[in-house]
Amino acid sequence: MLEISNLVKRYGHNEPVLEGLDLTVDGSSVVAIVGASGAGKSTMLRCINRLVEPTSGSIKLNGSELVNLRGSALRHARRRIGMVFQGFNLIDRLTVMENVLSGRLGYVSFYQALTRRYPQNDIDRAFQLMDRVGIGHYADKRADQLSGGERQRVAVVRALMQEPEILLADEPTASLDPKTSQQIMSLLQTLASEMSLPVLINIHNVTQARMYTDRIVGMRHGQMIFDGVPKEFNQNALDAIYGGIESPEEDGDNTADKDSATQQGGVVA
Repeated sequence: MLEISNLVKRYGHNEPVLEGLDLTVDGSSVVAIVGASGAGKSTMLRCINRLVEPTSGSIKLNGSELVNLRGSALRHARRRIGMVFQGFNLIDRLTVMENVLSGRLGYVSFYQALTRRYPQNDIDRAFQLMDRVGIGHYADKRADQLSGGERQRVAVVRALMQEPEILLADEPTASLDPKTSQQIMSLLQTLASEMSLPVLINIHNVTQARMYTDRIVGMRHGQMIFDGVPKEFNQNALDAIYGGIESPEEDGDNTADKDSATQQGGVVA
């Protein structure tokens, strides 16, 4: 279970990016975080895994406080938090298998990491997960030879190799075409159920948030202003989150996403 209490993030003397945020995520639920650019969605995810230092507040993962951790304790805590990025964050010159096994770096010795000599059970697990998401046949292929959807699948498997207690996804479909975006969202939804893994997704496509998540959290100006199931996420909620702007859109959106959402009767945010 993830428990965020009174989370504040401020840069210098500026207005806070996050202002007293409270959020609980448990079970195998898939939670979408939506909101306009600058609402604080990415900052919140990065506070959870401590890529960004919170100014104050509490973040607990299965009862363990994360905010005050330092050094080796922080490194060990990060092993429990999987992260999938918009830009994939793969090492292009390495093979798919090598990228996937990098998810075990927090568990092996420096020598094993340097020589890429991972335990056989890690290799077996990597093949199992790659087969599960349909990329097992790419094990020896360089990452820069893959399509965007294939690269994101590699990133998902790499995160799962950490054996995480929660999976964070920061705009995981923003760089993908509409069909591939739906495939990745469906995959995340299915994996969450199969592995009893809570998944927290920062997403700009409201249609996909409605289709593939169990819960939607809407943010504006660093505060949570909506928290409910997808069927409750109506036009009033959209207006409150995006200020009544028709077809709200964040940076990084593309025409293909908007066309797809229009065809499905949805709104891209």
